[in-house]
Amino acid sequence: MGRYRTRTLLLALTAAGGLLLTACGAGGDAGDSKSADRDVSGPPAPARSQGTDPYDDRREQPGHLSTFALDVDTASYDYARRALADGRLPDPSTIRPEEFVNSFRQDYERPDGDGFTVTVDGARTGDEDWSLVRVGLATRPAERTGERSPAALTFVIDVSGSMAEPGRLDLARKSLAVMTARLRDDDSVALVTFSDEAGTVLPMTRLGGNRDRILDAVDDLGTRDSTDLGAGVEEGYETAVQGLRRGATNRVVLISDALANTGDTDADTILEKIAGERREHGITLFGVGVGSDYGDALMERLADRGDGHTAYVSDEAEARTVFAEQLPRNVDLTARDAKAQVAFDPATVEEYRLIGYDNRRVADEDFRDDRVDGGEVGPGHTVTALYAVRTRPGADGHLATATVRWLDPATRDPHEESGDLETDALDDSVWSAGRGLRTTATAAYFADALRHGDPALPGAPRLGRLADRADDLADRTEDAEIRRLARAIRTAHRLM
Repeated sequence: MGRYRTRTLLLALTAAGGLLLTACGAGGDAGDSKSADRDVSGPPAPARSQGTDPYDDRREQPGHLSTFALDVDTASYDYARRALADGRLPDPSTIRPEEFVNSFRQDYERPDGDGFTVTVDGARTGDEDWSLVRVGLATRPAERTGERSPAALTFVIDVSGSMAEPGRLDLARKSLAVMTARLRDDDSVALVTFSDEAGTVLPMTRLGGNRDRILDAVDDLGTRDSTDLGAGVEEGYETAVQGLRRGATNRVVLISDALANTGDTDADTILEKIAGERREHGITLFGVGVGSDYGDALMERLADRGDGHTAYVSDEAEARTVFAEQLPRNVDLTARDAKAQVAFDPATVEEYRLIGYDNRRVADEDFRDDRVDGGEVGPGHTVTALYAVRTRPGADGHLATATVRWLDPATRDPHEESGDLETDALDDSVWSAGRGLRTTATAAYFADALRHGDPALPGAPRLGRLADRADDLADRTEDAEIRRLARAIRTAHRLM
């Protein structure tokens, strides 16, 4: 792993409020929070020129900044694996490389307190002067469940006709039953259903003494007619506001195949109707996708604009992870409006490109504008970003500095943490680097192949060779998740 150093900056500003939830918000679409006469903290970054990039028609010039909102989504990877398991290649439009990369555990150093550590490392690809550079961010481990804030979760459940397919509503019922057993007595849940219309099945109800009532309501869920997803989201937010609990995590959890076919079917229109509740009360949207036919674009856009994030589940094991482990455990919030900015040194870097994060980009000058949305990150999370970087021939010295900025969820005080990478810290080969970087590279190469059909990133092996690399990594690590990745790559190779 490449060497890095870390420095902390505490910027004493005062503001009010904080959200107690775990999600990731949209960074690139910040129109809701911008003002025309804003006073941006910090100097503006130089303008970025663009040219031709042989890998993605997007060339980011040396010495300039790369800025994005943090993202912990994983739905794209899980849905791609589902498609491959069904014997078909996923639609390239559903492939988001950062969600492939962030689907795997990373062993980054963790901070002792709140905030982040920043790890920057990289390795040569063997393709001219190209390297892969990884920026890894990690929050402190999750506290014990009994020490977290209570949760107030409003479940908005799609009961339209398409949800009758095995692996949809039946999976949601089982998941909610398991989750109910895992939540604490001082947590609360509400149930909203929607098909051609929406209604509240169960108002916000404390679990203590009411678990049987909640389980009965879950058991009674059945499918009906068409899908008015907009009505469901609107009803869900109204129910969440009616049952709002101060000092708790207030969150809407949408469970759907996102195949909206009646009423409002546009994410912006749907979210505009509940914009006041979302902003005033800090209620965010967590989208859980199900089904072999899945409206990935709509669900991703809803979560993006709703200051939330997405997951996709196709079987009971995945559902158990999301509902029985992630939701009950990751209630507290470590960082609000978190953004990352990477500065590449023009003396050593000829060109570079951020892999993925296409809809999480933030204007460089908005990095320290704390009114511009970033991502919400909870305890125990890691966030990984990968860059393709072309160094200058014979370059030696400082290569890049990565900085993460976030707001304290309670005080809204901004904090920053940075890490640096030198050229002599680059490993000689991606495939001889440490486990974490090899896993990241494998996931990114796989996503890129599914997106473009042919290798496009520097140093990318053909899919058959990539499958061999993944199998070797799985053998060495004995990691079940990497073994599943290897199988998915092998299946994609057969289908291409």
